[in-house]
Amino acid sequence: MTRVAFLGLGAIGAPMARQLARRFDLAVWNRTASRAVAFASTHHGASQARTPADAAAGRDFVVTCLPTSNEVEQILEGPTGLLAGLQRGALVIDCTSGDPDSSRRIAQRLVEAGVGFIDAPVSGGVSGAEQGILTVMCGGSAANVEKARPVLEAFGRKIVHCGDVGAGDAIKAVNNAMLAVHIWAAAEGLASLKKSGVDPKIALDVINSSSGRSNTSENLFPERVLTRAFPRTFKLALLDKDLRIAADFARAQKVSSPLLQLTSELFRAARLALGEEADHVEAAKLVEQWAGTEIR
Repeated sequence: MTRVAFLGLGAIGAPMARQLARRFDLAVWNRTASRAVAFASTHHGASQARTPADAAAGRDFVVTCLPTSNEVEQILEGPTGLLAGLQRGALVIDCTSGDPDSSRRIAQRLVEAGVGFIDAPVSGGVSGAEQGILTVMCGGSAANVEKARPVLEAFGRKIVHCGDVGAGDAIKAVNNAMLAVHIWAAAEGLASLKKSGVDPKIALDVINSSSGRSNTSENLFPERVLTRAFPRTFKLALLDKDLRIAADFARAQKVSSPLLQLTSELFRAARLALGEEADHVEAAKLVEQWAGTEIR
């Protein structure tokens, strides 16, 4: 039976790991060990690993899903790090929403140890992970992406080989940067309409039948902003991180990107104002504060 390890049982990582536990012999590790203990105790066939090295030992595939590439690099080295447990011929699948340069650096370090690597960030949120229908953006060799496919198919419905190592990270960052632009633009537009006396519900009804519509206007604002529900499904802090990756990526390509750069600055301001636990859609609250109105 294929043996898989999963490291990082966060909001999206835990349901991804649940999908894997249904198909594979699974070892799980988390920085907060109690989460791994709880997971292993409630999922038949899953076991808790005490260290990254223990998780990787004897495993064919190691899936990482951590907040940033920096955390992935931190768990590589040392007597309890991944490299101490990885066997030659294993494949690391990094589902972290990372940055391309770091992924290339990680891949090179693993190649030196005879281990393969692909960056494979995902899109679709917690609900997509729970249903096993995520979109997976893969960077790496075609052979490694194909080798990883049986694992990726456990939690992904659309699996795309985007290019060399780092390509998946780059597309994920740009995708999330576009999400941020949509959130901020919708908040500014709807706040302006509200202050002029237009009902935001009516405005969204028109927009969502017109050329300005997006997932943000069709789903996020009706379900979260107008209702004031603001469920915490994806941290504003993580979107801020993705925006910085996208802004840095555009600059590295020598692409003039004033909108990406400004949006990155605005979401950094929102993160500072609203705190580390705020949801990404709560950025609209800062627009509301500046406008002196509520979109409801």
